[in-house]
Amino acid sequence: MNEAITLLKQLIATPSFSGEEDKTAELIFDFLSAKGVSPQRIKNNVFAYNLHFDSSKPTLLLNSHHDTVRPTSAYTLDPFLPLEKDGKLFGLGSNDAGGSVVALIQTFCHFYDKKMSHNLILAITAEEEVTGDNGIVLVLEHLPKIDCAIVGEPTQMQVAVAERGLMVLDCTAHGMPGHAARNEGDNALYHAIDDINWFRNFRFPKRSPLMGEVKMTVTQINCGTQHNVIPGECRFVVDVRPTDVYENTEIVDMVRKHVKCDVLPRSTKNNASAIDKTHPLVQTAKKINIPLFVSPTTSDQIRMDFPSIKMGVGDSARSHQADEFVYIKEIEDGIQHYIEFLKTFNHE
Repeated sequence: MNEAITLLKQLIATPSFSGEEDKTAELIFDFLSAKGVSPQRIKNNVFAYNLHFDSSKPTLLLNSHHDTVRPTSAYTLDPFLPLEKDGKLFGLGSNDAGGSVVALIQTFCHFYDKKMSHNLILAITAEEEVTGDNGIVLVLEHLPKIDCAIVGEPTQMQVAVAERGLMVLDCTAHGMPGHAARNEGDNALYHAIDDINWFRNFRFPKRSPLMGEVKMTVTQINCGTQHNVIPGECRFVVDVRPTDVYENTEIVDMVRKHVKCDVLPRSTKNNASAIDKTHPLVQTAKKINIPLFVSPTTSDQIRMDFPSIKMGVGDSARSHQADEFVYIKEIEDGIQHYIEFLKTFNHE
């Protein structure tokens, strides 16, 4: 337990913004090496196989990420100074997802030299916060067949059996510039408002029994050059959270049929995901009475084409918040719960 807290403090004290995780990758690599594990590293990703890895057995992946978002201006504490106070450990990345990282590392080390019914691979990866291609996607290219995974994200150690996808739409409404004092031009802002109202009010015909409705939220807008010029162009951004009843490409096609603006998705790869309720991972959670839920947030699960659950230390409500923290007790309990879960789990 003390090892986990010490490692987490080191990770907090070492900036690891997405794409800049080289120093924390080094910390994790050195920690595993000191524990007698033989880690490997690809770019800023660190991974390791259990000692008795057997290619004839199914393989369970333990994954979390060590990159962080940048701290907001609302921080009142030094984001890179780990601070213990009132049973909490404060610091950037402590909750998302440092607590899960160190708990999974300790869990992997606990089972490292034990013979099990399945293999274990630990992968602590980069660029999760930006859905980058040099994180879990890169690592999976170098791993053997993965049968299923546990993704360490702050869920209060409950099990997310599904999570919404993520799609960002860059929208551009077009008009014609003109002088605001005269009856000329074609105001692109007004066209954008019409489309924004559609995004706000539209309901997709199909509703997921598991995840509910597709959610679309306009989050950014950029328009105009000065007060007396009719804007000829207005750009806005839509955050879309797809469900399992639509492919992302279907959503884009439907949007384009209803709005006048140009619609360009940044990516259509991040579809919603769900695991079958009969899968051994879900059955294990039920057997040891772990609550199941559907996650409204996304993670590297969306990059995995094999069954997975999301379960980890901390609370998602604290993620990306100023003065981020994790309870010390949450880490201790998380390690125990991960170990109990893996002792109970059987892939058959």
